[in-house]
Amino acid sequence: MKNRMPGSFPFLAYLTLCFLFLFSTPALAYIDPSTTTFVIQAVAGVAIAIGTAVVVYWRKAKKKVMNKLGMDENAKKEVESDDIRVTSDETTKE
Repeated sequence: MKNRMPGSFPFLAYLTLCFLFLFSTPALAYIDPSTTTFVIQAVAGVAIAIGTAVVVYWRKAKKKVMNKLGMDENAKKEVESDDIRVTSDETTKE
């Protein structure tokens, strides 16, 4: 079992939360509906940003693991040619 150092992050977070809950006083204030909407938007923005960061780092980690294992991610994908045909046939015009 690991000894917890008093300077570790979880210990400090726990100590901070205990301090905030023990020594806080109620605000007894009115929260406006527009303020609530702003808070909901801020929470949604943070959630989207965290989700985007997780996806970006997941793809980077996946790519590194695939490279280490010598696997090609695009091996089974069908690739289309870059040829473009242009015709001047009168019957194709609408």
